[in-house]
Amino acid sequence: MHMKRTRGRSLRGDGSLVKSIGQSLPYQLTAAQREALKEIFADMGSEDRMLRLLQGDVGSGKTVVALLALARAVEAGAQGALMVPTEILARQHLAGIGKLGDGTNLRIGLLTGREKGKARDDILARLQVGEIDILIGTHAIFQEGVAFRDLGLVVIDEQHRFGVHQRLALQDKAARTADLLVMTAT
Repeated sequence: MHMKRTRGRSLRGDGSLVKSIGQSLPYQLTAAQREALKEIFADMGSEDRMLRLLQGDVGSGKTVVALLALARAVEAGAQGALMVPTEILARQHLAGIGKLGDGTNLRIGLLTGREKGKARDDILARLQVGEIDILIGTHAIFQEGVAFRDLGLVVIDEQHRFGVHQRLALQDKAARTADLLVMTAT
């Protein structure tokens, strides 16, 4: 409970990116998704640091809720990170989130252990100057040398697959306190 009360920052967007993505969805959000987003947006808009668990069955739509939360952070001028346990899942999220973000100016990057040399250096340089809004990746995203311009929201998928120190290492990439949303299947 002490972490929840940690001073944070208010991440309030104008709603334009969230609305654009929401309108592009091939389905309507469920009542549970809308309620989760309402609570997440309220937490993100608060001056207290968000520490929230999003729990649901596989296929229940946690990823779209996470994307809309990440979009809210981007609207507020910050960056977001989505950390997943495997490269396959990172690439699946990149494909799915990229498709949902089509038609917006959302700039999404991918960083896993596979990206090496010049490709990795390019991703890191773009991330540091703010040319990547959302970075999706594996453990590679909290390694030394990965620097965000302004990390505002950290989303961790399958949080049980990461240790406390790994989650904290990613949050430590924020110059100011980053909100944290962890997702887990029931």
